[in-house]
Amino acid sequence: MNDRRYMRRARFETRLTEAMIDHFTGSGLWRNRVITDYVDEFAARSPDKLAIIDQRGSCTYAELQQLSLRCAAGFLRLGLAPQDVVSLQLPNSREWVILHLAATRIGAITNPLVPMYRERELDFMLRLAEARLLVVPDRFRNHDHAAMALRLRKMVPGVEQVMVIGEAVPDGCLAWHDFIERPWERELDLSQLATLRPAPNEVTELIYTSGTTGEPKGVLHTSNTIVTPQIALGEVLRLTGDDVLHVASTFGHQTGFLGGARLPLQLGATVVYQDVWDPEAFLAAIGRHRITISNGGPTYLQDMMRAPGLDQHDLSSFRIFRCGGAPIPRPLVREAKARLPHLSVHSGWGQSENAVVTMTRPGDPEAKIVETDGQVQPGMQVRVVDAANQSIAMGTEGRLQCRGAFLFVGYARRPDLTAQSFVEDWFDTGDLATQDADGFVRITGRTKDIIIRGGENIPVSYVENTLYENPSVQDVAVVAMPDERLGERACAFVVLRPNAELTMATMQAHMQRSAVGKQYWPERLEIITEMPRAANGKIRKADLRARLASEG
Repeated sequence: MNDRRYMRRARFETRLTEAMIDHFTGSGLWRNRVITDYVDEFAARSPDKLAIIDQRGSCTYAELQQLSLRCAAGFLRLGLAPQDVVSLQLPNSREWVILHLAATRIGAITNPLVPMYRERELDFMLRLAEARLLVVPDRFRNHDHAAMALRLRKMVPGVEQVMVIGEAVPDGCLAWHDFIERPWERELDLSQLATLRPAPNEVTELIYTSGTTGEPKGVLHTSNTIVTPQIALGEVLRLTGDDVLHVASTFGHQTGFLGGARLPLQLGATVVYQDVWDPEAFLAAIGRHRITISNGGPTYLQDMMRAPGLDQHDLSSFRIFRCGGAPIPRPLVREAKARLPHLSVHSGWGQSENAVVTMTRPGDPEAKIVETDGQVQPGMQVRVVDAANQSIAMGTEGRLQCRGAFLFVGYARRPDLTAQSFVEDWFDTGDLATQDADGFVRITGRTKDIIIRGGENIPVSYVENTLYENPSVQDVAVVAMPDERLGERACAFVVLRPNAELTMATMQAHMQRSAVGKQYWPERLEIITEMPRAANGKIRKADLRARLASEG
């Protein structure tokens, strides 16, 4: 069947063309499957197999199928329609996955949101998405999400419903418990859902990536562009339905969403979720559930190796840790190998726009694992180019570009940004890299101004613009300072206005008043009398970074 004939009117403009669809489908890279196809397949094949284990319970593949069908029917009763956007700001849980599957079943678009985002970020994101339904917990990590969501509904046109998961559901919100207990499927001919199954080249995901100009970018993916990288990942790491995966990375980021909400279901495997990273709880879970693979930034691996109870748990099942977001310290890999000889650590690189593009593989030498970000995944290509977009010599640093079957299909409502990001069919990643004679890629830097704190991108311009709004601030520059555990933290260098004062406490209060997510707050404040500047007036951030480096 040619699914293009059944595609509905798109909510978002994309860069997809008939030629692209023919090329990737004809090559066998795009298999024209959506995530619910996999769930239905495994529910029929292994109905009683555990699909998800989270902090509060579990569900089988049959239960996951039934609840997602019920939720989908309920969505239709709420008036949701194909290509509507459902925004999920939830901790990792089976409810998150049920909602995502239900949205997929009716052809709606899932919009993952990081739980730490606050009004300032969410106002922009929900407007750009034109979200119709926002789903939040009542509280998470001491924040009243339900109250914030009600405020956002008044602020953002188009957000018609707020659904709350938990006990404290304010008036005016839908209670998840009541919603999912109602047998909506009895009120609807479920054959109707089959007609709403999205075409695999329709947009199914809108996820935000940190902007470098203060504006997050809404990355658009289809089922084909996010199913395909998971197939490649499973093949390269030799994963099967017998594996038990673990995910603590938030589903609000592509790493957690693809690795936690989708990869296990494509494998027919079991997955264990943590909503808050806790290394001791993770170690206990490995033995309890026979976890075989996990992923996260180097911080996760370091925390695990430093956990006091490491040697007190049965970790014999744990065979793969997939690491990304920052370079892996070589001593950490050696320590992991010494204490857990059966554990294979793999480094990799990817983005919201392209999933996992490069990764080391079983059997790769230690030097490649700790000094590179791996080889290119099947279905993708990379090249390292100079300023004129010409390929350069092996081992020479240049701009990293990629193309292939994993690439996103555009930035939401920003065709200009989409066009600027491509050189013909090559996506300019914004990263600097080298590639060696064996094909291994090493990320060496960034062309964009961004800080990566424990795998979390901090958009520097966004933070600086917020600080500029403080009446005490005359000039500001936010730069990365090295951190042994998190890789980088943010330091704000500030020049004050005459007779003004600013302390760490008052800066934090300003960020809180500005409704900025706490993960973006600078963790150090340096008051200086003058910014170092180049002849063209640009702040020399390298000088500020060097100043920090010289201290440590």
